[in-house]
Amino acid sequence: MDRNESQPSISILEVPMKRLSIINSMAVVMMLIISLMSTAAMAGPQKAEKPMTDDDKSAIVDTITKAFIDNYIFLEDAQKMEQLLKKKLKKGKYDDIDSRMEFAQVLTQDLRSINGDRHITIDALEPDTMIVIDPSETDDEEKKQKALKSMQKRNFMFKKIEILEGNIGYLRFDMFADASVAGPTAIAAMNFLAHCDAIIFDMRYNGGGNPSMIQLLTSYLVEEPTHLNSFYIRKTDETNQFWTQASVPGPCLAHVDAYVLTSNYTFSGAEEFTYNLKNLKRASIIGETTGGGAHPVDSHPFPELGMLAIIPFGRAINPISGTNWEGTGVEPDIKVPADDALLTARKVALEKLMEKAEDQRDKQALDWAVLTIESQLNPAELTLEEMKLYAGNYTDRELKVSEDGKLLYHRIDRPWNELIPLTDTIFRLDGVDYFRLEVVLDESGKPVKLVGHYNNGHRDESLRKSGK
Repeated sequence: MDRNESQPSISILEVPMKRLSIINSMAVVMMLIISLMSTAAMAGPQKAEKPMTDDDKSAIVDTITKAFIDNYIFLEDAQKMEQLLKKKLKKGKYDDIDSRMEFAQVLTQDLRSINGDRHITIDALEPDTMIVIDPSETDDEEKKQKALKSMQKRNFMFKKIEILEGNIGYLRFDMFADASVAGPTAIAAMNFLAHCDAIIFDMRYNGGGNPSMIQLLTSYLVEEPTHLNSFYIRKTDETNQFWTQASVPGPCLAHVDAYVLTSNYTFSGAEEFTYNLKNLKRASIIGETTGGGAHPVDSHPFPELGMLAIIPFGRAINPISGTNWEGTGVEPDIKVPADDALLTARKVALEKLMEKAEDQRDKQALDWAVLTIESQLNPAELTLEEMKLYAGNYTDRELKVSEDGKLLYHRIDRPWNELIPLTDTIFRLDGVDYFRLEVVLDESGKPVKLVGHYNNGHRDESLRKSGK
C-alpha cells in the first residue's frame, strides 16, 4: 500500500514503519489505481472528458515540474525536465493534445527521456479516485477499508505456493505488499515452506513494493540481523538503513538453499530483494536481467488538475556494493529465458541436493527427478523409424505405433498408454510418476529387452520375443 502512517504496524515487525510508509513502488501505486478505475467503470457510464485548454496544460506543466524540482532524487535532472517540458509547451508541441490521459502519457515519456528513469509516471485520474489511492491522505474510514479489501481479495498478490519434487519449496508473489497488513500472509507462506530443503522465490512477475515485506521475508533467510539496504533522501538530505529482523515467527531457513527467478519485468522492490540476496551470496539468481529501477517513489496527487505524479525521491545504496541496480538491472548468476528459469532452478537445486545426500535412496530419488526436468528443458524426439524398431512383444509387455504416430505401451491385459520420451531409450507414462520404461539395445542398435524402473529402486525385465 501507499502511506500507511495512520495504520499501526504489527508487533512482529521490528522496522522503522514511519519512513517505510512513503517508500513505495509502481507495483503498489498502479495496482490500486487499476482497482479503483475498475470500480469506477462498474459504477456506470462516466462523464465525457472536457478538452484541456492552454491554461490547463500550462498549469499542469508548472505544477508537475515544481514537484520534481522539490522532490526528485537528482536536482540537476529535475531542472532539465523542467526546461524540456516548458520549452515544448512554449513551442506548441502539446497544442494538438486534448485528452488528459494522452497528455499524461506524453509527459511521462518526455520526463523519462532525460535519464531513462522508468519509475517516473504521470497519470490522469478522477479527483475522487486519487483521494483513495493513498488511504492516509483521507480520514474517510470507508475509503481506507475499500483500499485494504481490494488488496485482501488479491491475497496481497501471493499467487502460488507448493512443494515440488525433491522437497523444493516454490513461492510466487507478484508484489511486496506492506508487511503491516500483509505480514500474516507472508508468515503463513514461509512457515508452510519451513521444512523444505530448498526454496525458489519467483520474481518473474513482480513489479516491486514496500521494503517492509523485503525485510520480513529476508529475515527468514539469515541467522543474524543483517544490513540489507539504505535509502538516501534528497529533500531531507538523510540516509535511512534497513536491516533484517532479529527473529521471525516460525523456523529460520538460513541454511536452506535459496533461488530467485527473474525476468525483464522484475522491477523496483523485486529487484532489491534479488540484489540484496545476490550481494549477500545467499541465493542463486536464475533468469533474465531485471528492469533496472532502484529509486523509491512517492505519489503526488493534484486533484484540481486531474493528474497524479509518481516521483522518485531517493536512491538505494547497497552496503556491500556501495551502489544499486538503477538503469542496469540485476544480472542473473545463470542467464536463461524467463520461461526456462523455473525448470533450470529446479534442476540446479536437485543436483546440489544430490551432492549433499548421504542416503543412496535419496540420491536415486533426486536423480529420478533431475531426468524428468532435463527432458522438459531439452525434449527428446523419436523418429517414426525408431518407434517402429522398438515396437514388438516383450514377454508380458508390448509396444506398438499408433495410427497418428505415437509410441504406445501396455502390460498384457492392461490399458494402452502413450510413452513420453525422456531420452532416446527411456520413457515415462503421462500421469504416472513412479514408473519409467527403458528400451535396452544391443551393440547393433536393436532392442533386446524392456526394463521397468520404479522410484523405490525396484526393476523388472521383459525380454523381446524372437522374431517379434
